[in-house]
Amino acid sequence: MDGPAPHRTYDRIAAHFAATREHPWPEVESFVADAGRVALAMDLGCGNARHAEVLATTADRVVGLDASRGLLDTARKRASERGFDADLVQGDAARLPLGSRTVDLAVYVATLHHLRPRATRVDSLDELARVLAPGGRALLGVWSTAHDRFDETTGFDTTVDWTLPDGETVPRYYHIYDPDEFAADLRASALAVHETFVSSGNCYAVVTSDGNAATATRG
Repeated sequence: MDGPAPHRTYDRIAAHFAATREHPWPEVESFVADAGRVALAMDLGCGNARHAEVLATTADRVVGLDASRGLLDTARKRASERGFDADLVQGDAARLPLGSRTVDLAVYVATLHHLRPRATRVDSLDELARVLAPGGRALLGVWSTAHDRFDETTGFDTTVDWTLPDGETVPRYYHIYDPDEFAADLRASALAVHETFVSSGNCYAVVTSDGNAATATRG
């Protein structure tokens, strides 16, 4: 499925999109609340920095990375208005501009499913494994077929239109995961899966870069 690169799409819709994304996901808030104090946290695919703001409550330093300059502009505005600090960086989720074994806590939600093809998604998971510090954890979240908006039961590529205030529609590429496919991509990567669950129609996983804990699954 061809189309513009995700960062170009989000550059076009950045201001309107960010205005509709005020609140962090509760799954992220719960994950961060359980983490304790850390030195370095990363919000991968940070958008308007709503989750970087949550990470800033528990991390000495937060890096927010996004491919879209437009969304990073909205993130800087949010950080300035709300008084939290984050190093906001434009970058590629499959080639992270961070050192290996440096990130103690990471959030990677609503972004992996915009990458194509599958090899790039797995590369991105490998990059996350590379930058996670020993004992570091990350929360992954993707759109999935578990959501009642989809009739399909196996993963598929699609576009979801974003409608701007003037009525213009902008198609956004998504790979909609099925839960088994999400688990398979995680297994194909260098990440260790500690827990998987489905919430609000999204597939989630708590992962690390090591294999010291058994996988758990909850509904």
